[in-house]
Order: sequence, then C-alpha cells, then structure tokens
Amino acid sequence: MKKVSIVTLNGYFNYGNRLQNYALQEVLESYGLKVETLRVDVSSSKGNAHNKENKSLINKLQKIKKLPPKTIIRKINNKLWFKYNSREVEKSKSLRTDIFKKFTSDYIIETDFLISENNIPEDLSESYDYFVAGSDQVWNPNYINGSSIYFLAFAEKHKRIAYAPSFGLSVIEDRLIKDYKEWISGIKGLSVREDDGAKIIKELTGRQVPVLVDPTLLLSKEKWLSISNKPTNKPKGKYLLTYFLGGVPEEYREEVNKTAKENNLEIINLADIRDGGTYRTGPSEFIDYINSSSVFFTDSFHGAVFSILLEKPFLIFKRIGSSLSMYSRIDTLLNTFDLESRKAEKNKSNEDIFNVDYSHIGPILEKERNKSFDFLIKSLNIG
Repeated sequence: MKKVSIVTLNGYFNYGNRLQNYALQEVLESYGLKVETLRVDVSSSKGNAHNKENKSLINKLQKIKKLPPKTIIRKINNKLWFKYNSREVEKSKSLRTDIFKKFTSDYIIETDFLISENNIPEDLSESYDYFVAGSDQVWNPNYINGSSIYFLAFAEKHKRIAYAPSFGLSVIEDRLIKDYKEWISGIKGLSVREDDGAKIIKELTGRQVPVLVDPTLLLSKEKWLSISNKPTNKPKGKYLLTYFLGGVPEEYREEVNKTAKENNLEIINLADIRDGGTYRTGPSEFIDYINSSSVFFTDSFHGAVFSILLEKPFLIFKRIGSSLSMYSRIDTLLNTFDLESRKAEKNKSNEDIFNVDYSHIGPILEKERNKSFDFLIKSLNIG
C-alpha cells in the first residue's frame, strides 16, 4: 500500500482549514492509499518576525487614520470589552481549541512527530511514496514564515504534488520571487486553487497549470452531513447565520439586521466571541449551523463552499480590511459555479437574497470533480 503525506497548514482554530484537510484525506484514502497529515511548525522558519511585526503595526496605524470617527470609537469600545472580559475570552478560546483538537483526533490522521525548517528527519522523503501540499493558503507568505516545507522542497522531485494550493495574494513580493520560483519549479504535479494563482505560476515558471476546486467540494452533501453535529445552543426557530472574521463588521450590520427583521429570523453570529456558546463550536457544528440556517451571510471562502454543497441561500461579502487579491479565491469559486449573483453588492431585494437557483450546479460539480480526480490519479500514478 502506497503511503501519502498531506502537507497543509496545521492549526486548531479555522473551520475551513480542518474541513479541507479532512476532505483531501478522504479522497486520497478512497484510492486505497495510506494517508497521514504532516505536522509542521513554521515558528522557527527564516521569515523575519520582527520586521513583519513592525510592518503590520505600520499598516494598522495607516488604516486607522483612514477610518471614520464612528468606526474608531467602535474599535476602541471593542478593545475595552476584550480587556475587561479577558478571562472569559481566554476561556472561550481554550474550549474552542479543545473542540477543534477533538475533531482532528476523531477525523484526521496526523503524524506523531513535528517537523520544522531546521528539523526535518533525514529519512522523511523515503518514508512516503508521495507528498501532497494543499489546499488552503499554504503558499501565503503571511502564514508560512518563509518555509520551503509547504513547497515540499525536502522531498524527491517525483514525489511532490500540489493539490489546489492558494497564495491568498495576487502578487508575490520581489524579495520572495527567487525562492518561490525555485520551489514551485521543483513540483512535478502542479495545480492551484484560483485564477490569480495560475497567473502567478505562469509568470514565475512559464508553466500553465490547472485551476482545481477546493477538496471540500470533492465530497458529497451526504458525506458532510454524516460528520455534522447539532450545536447545543442552536435555535429552535428559524435563523439568519453570520460568519465574519472577528464578528459582523459595522459596515454590514444594517443589512444583517434589516434582513432578519423583515423575515422574522433570529441572528446567530458564529464568529463573535461575545456569544460564548456559539463561538465554542467546532467544524462538525459549523456544517450543521449552515445546513439548518434560513440564510447565511459570510465573508468566508469555505462558508460559500458549504452553502453551495448544502444548497442554502447565502450572500458573500468582501472582507473588511483585506486586499482585493484575497477576494480572488471567492471570485473563482462563484465564477466556476455561475453564482456571481451571490455577491452582496449585486442583491437589491429581499426576494433576491432567498431565491437561489441551484439546478445547474450538479453538472458543473461533476465536471470539476472529475477534473480533480483525473489530476490526482495521474499525479499519484494510480491504475
């Protein structure tokens, strides 16, 4: 039996990350492969953390200067709330992390050892037949701290496969171009998750690579529901679900409240730490929350993915404070499935929000799945 190692972002806090890891594992196992996810520590990689912190602080100060007074006041109030409720905040974060770790333990096979840029076992490459990097933003320089591990540079070239990785950016900084060009050029089976990523690879290496769907889209609705779990505090009545990083932005709050009021819906904010009971939920509950909602408002890529898989009414919003390049993955997703109408700025009426035609999705999904399966079968030399 061939052994395959998945190399992806490890962490116990992000719904999409855990679910895409599980999905890729399930697909690879369906080919009769023995699959493990490699645990990677990037904290000791060569990225200059001090410079990154300084740059981040400067960027934050520049953004604050551009904000209206009302927004600045809200941010100050938020800071004060977190300060005075720090004990409860830490408790919620800890409990949520434990739930994510349990999901990982139950559904994802991880290695019992940890590697880093400066601590890679000499026999690691020999221990597996293939290494698959992806999906998620495994090539986003803001997340990987200059590590070559996510480009599989430690492995023999014929063992390197990249399944739908994301850069999370549309432009690579000049200081990274040399390394990225070298690392990407060394990958035999190469694909990417969004159109901007394909352009980057073309510019760096001259290679034309396929744009493949996120692994979560490779599993059926029934498969996902089989690992879903009903949250303990899920409303008995109908509700509008939101999932915005850091809670509902002030810019979108009016639209959320208006839609809920017009349709007599309770509002459930999935990422708002102020609502401890809702915040303390894991990936299995995430699926159930979406599946049971009347409508879903989100700025999350995987929020959009599961809305499509579960055929739920949803609106996708641009993430406040993020560059337009971060939106590329959502653009590619909506364009692929002909669902551009789900962009919040394109909906004008209450009726538009709730009426979603999913009748055309089946053939598109089948085509995209087959495209991905063909890539994996060829890359893994199966059959």
